[in-house]
This record gives sequence, structure tokens and C-alpha cells, in this order.
Amino acid sequence: MATRIRPSSKRCAVIGGSGFLGRHLVEKLLGKGYTVSVFDIRQSYELPGVTFHQGDLCDKQALLTALQGVSLVFHCASPAPASDDKALFQRVNIQGTHTVLQACTEAGVQKVVLTSSASVVFEGTDIKDGREDLPYAKKPIDYYTETKIEQEKLVLKACDKEKGLLTVAIRPHGIFGPRDPQLVPILVDTARRGNMKFIIGDGSNLVDFTFVDNVVHGLILSAESLRPESPICGKAYHITNDEPVRFWDFMSDILVGLGYAAPRYNLPYTLVYGLALLLWLLSLLLCPLVAFKPTFTPMRVALAGFSTSLHQ
Repeated sequence: MATRIRPSSKRCAVIGGSGFLGRHLVEKLLGKGYTVSVFDIRQSYELPGVTFHQGDLCDKQALLTALQGVSLVFHCASPAPASDDKALFQRVNIQGTHTVLQACTEAGVQKVVLTSSASVVFEGTDIKDGREDLPYAKKPIDYYTETKIEQEKLVLKACDKEKGLLTVAIRPHGIFGPRDPQLVPILVDTARRGNMKFIIGDGSNLVDFTFVDNVVHGLILSAESLRPESPICGKAYHITNDEPVRFWDFMSDILVGLGYAAPRYNLPYTLVYGLALLLWLLSLLLCPLVAFKPTFTPMRVALAGFSTSLHQ
């Protein structure tokens, strides 16, 4: 069993710190004078002042080693949203988070800040000026959303002032920025294959995107505001650029800026969603035989066709 060290207010751990958001968070924390431990299944970089711990989220002993002397934990780990591996999502987002909370309690961690997702309130209909009191999606569109809902519930329920563990969840939406491994690379790959000629729906839907530095700012601000008397304890908060833009204008600006043509032709949403659902079901049936992953999943089509603007 790991020897318990008295937690320091400037010593934190970033679980999932090797990922896109996690690395940006680590860099900002270092700049603010924090000592940082990173816990991840892989190590993707080296930085002075960062201690890496490579391990599995479900391994409590490995987590306890990484959390020695830590007072603050940022939980950013999650499989990529586009994955169709239900067992992986359940293992990482639910079982892994349960283990993280157990380890935090045993290690004497005082604060846990979860990177959740605004998708937890999205189920394929327009959200306009959506507030945090929106109910969780009753029919989540994908495994990512389904397990992020359960993950957020676990973390917020764990907030216990009497036991000395405070928690908060931050819900970003549409993260983009330097080293982005998802939004821009997938967009460019699709354009290279000639599949970005069409607009899903009428193209008028407004979406809140979030620059990665704004997500990092929200995570750190919530951590530093998390005190027993604070009203944010055990709550979830949206974080975006607070600048809703037309989804297809945003996509077009990126494509044109990188030398590709903007989408020009409109396709009915119901047609595209139906095709995406069919391809997704086929991919599940064929996965034992063929490595087939559709670019346009039902969730991606829904996000591209409906408004998701969020109140902050």
C-alpha cells in the first residue's frame, strides 16, 4: 500500500494528461506554479516539473502512487467520442472513474474537477441557450454520451464536505485548438476524400465551440474556486467561447483556410441521419470480419444538423 503523504495545495494530478486537453492543462498549471503528476495509459511527451505515472485507470494501487501528496485532481481521461467500443467506454468512464474516486478518498485528495461534456444534455434536438439545469439525455445517441452521463453523476454524488472531498464538473462543447486530434484532422481527411461537398440540413444551426485554452481556464478557475462554502460544490457547468456560430460557416472557414472548397449542396437531415444510423449498425455487425468505421456517425450528424448553444 502506498505511503500517505500530506497533500499540498499546489500539487495536483492530471488524469489523462497525455491527451489533447490534458497536455494543454498541464502546461498552464506549470505556468501557474503547480507541481504536476500525470497519470495516463501512455506517455506522449516530457516536460520539466512533470512526473509521469503510466497505468490503467482501474488499477487503484497505481493511482494511489500517482496521488501521493496531491490535493487536487483533474480527471480528463476518456476514450475518443467517435469510438464504438461500448465495453471500453464503460470500463474507462464508469469503472475507471469509480476507481479514481476511491483512490482520491484513500489518498486524502481534497478536490476533484471532472472534464465532462455538454453532450450529456443532448439527444438529437435543438438546444438554444441551454442552461445547466437541463435534464440528462434520456436517450443518449452514442456510448460516449451514455457513459459520460453516468460518470458525471458519480463525480458529483461523491462531493462530501464532511468527508473533505469537493467535486465539480465542467462541460465543454466542440473543443478545438493547437494539437487538436479530432475536429480538424477528421474534417481535413473527409475533405481529401471528396466527402465535404454537402451541408446537412439548411445550414442555419448555431453551435457553441470552445477554444482549448478557454476549457483549461474554466477547469483551473473552478478548481481554485472550489471551497466548502462555494455554491459550485457538486455542480456541473457549461464552458464555451460564448459565441454561437453557424456550424457550417465554422466548418467552411476551416476548410477554405486550409485550401479546400467549402460545402455547397444541402442534404435533408433525416436522409443523412438515416444513412449514418444504417452504416453504424452495419459496422457493428461486420466488426468481427471487417475493420469498418463510418466517418459520419449518428452523433456527428446530429451535432452537424441541430443547434447546440449553451447558456453560461
